[in-house]
Amino acid sequence: MDIPLLEELAQSPSGSYEKNPEQIYLKYIWNTGINCLDQFIPENPLIMTQKGFSSQTKRTPTTGLKHIVLDGITIDSPEAVAHHIEKFFIPSIKKAIQDFDEEKTVRLIIDQERSIQEKLGETVLKSGYSYIKFPTLSYSYYGYENYFMAYLLYPDIIEKLFSAQADYAELHNKAAARAIIEGKLPLLYRLDHDMADSRGLLVSMKSLEKMWVPHFSRSIKPVLKTGMNLIWHCDGNLMELIPYLIDCGIVGFQGFQYEAGMDYVKICKMKTKSGKSLIIVAGVSVTDVLPHGTPQKVKEHMKFLVENGPETGLFLAASSSITPGTSRENVLTFIEGLKFYREHGRNL
Repeated sequence: MDIPLLEELAQSPSGSYEKNPEQIYLKYIWNTGINCLDQFIPENPLIMTQKGFSSQTKRTPTTGLKHIVLDGITIDSPEAVAHHIEKFFIPSIKKAIQDFDEEKTVRLIIDQERSIQEKLGETVLKSGYSYIKFPTLSYSYYGYENYFMAYLLYPDIIEKLFSAQADYAELHNKAAARAIIEGKLPLLYRLDHDMADSRGLLVSMKSLEKMWVPHFSRSIKPVLKTGMNLIWHCDGNLMELIPYLIDCGIVGFQGFQYEAGMDYVKICKMKTKSGKSLIIVAGVSVTDVLPHGTPQKVKEHMKFLVENGPETGLFLAASSSITPGTSRENVLTFIEGLKFYREHGRNL
């Protein structure tokens, strides 16, 4: 997300990215040798400057929006959250189920994935992202404080929402399963939803086990039947949830925050529900090693990831977005490391 460095890596003039973000982003991808991409977000660096979020960036309930109003309801208490869920959110999901068009959904998914793959070209595989649905914590709608108070005070309403989300997800994911088969889409997909911070899960595992896990499990079953390999994006310390995700059919993980307590060595020794090695997208830390380390530390960290990763199914990447202000020398060392391991593998 550091625009000057992105332009340098794309071998493009200063100022060219803002004028033509998609093409410069693609040049950056090709020049750095990226060979697999799930999330295609060419304009994302535009929201971040060297001094933080752009003043033009629209605020959301999780990025500083002061007054949250949904369907005429001011979300200023847990009661307001519960009221909105019952009066608007759940009914809107039921309406979406009623109006669902399977044929249209299948075509949209195939067209979306093929369109991005065509842009990336033959050297980069577009793996799956954003077209598989599942129940989520709704802090992005209501903000953290009032949503999590509602989660604690009104668990029956929260579970009703999880159930409704899963009802829609099952219907949608049956169409997604068709798209995977009919469109011959790559059998690798990243599920992305932040459920932890650096201290641990955002809500208790006991509550998730009762209210969320069963609905999550049934929502992804249609796509698991296609042979799709579902991996999970990890932000924060997600260790407590990992065994439950594996039991639901998740076969790998991406985006580890090692400094928050994610035990990479332990995770890489785990097996899938069928006893196979996990798929691991081992990311060089964007919150510790890349911004605060040295080139030598970057090399040591990459070596650690390779030596302790699973025997098969290991990808190397950054753990998340590389933000403005990250050491240029460290990023260049990281990219050189990617090239080194592409050419040498584990044969050191």
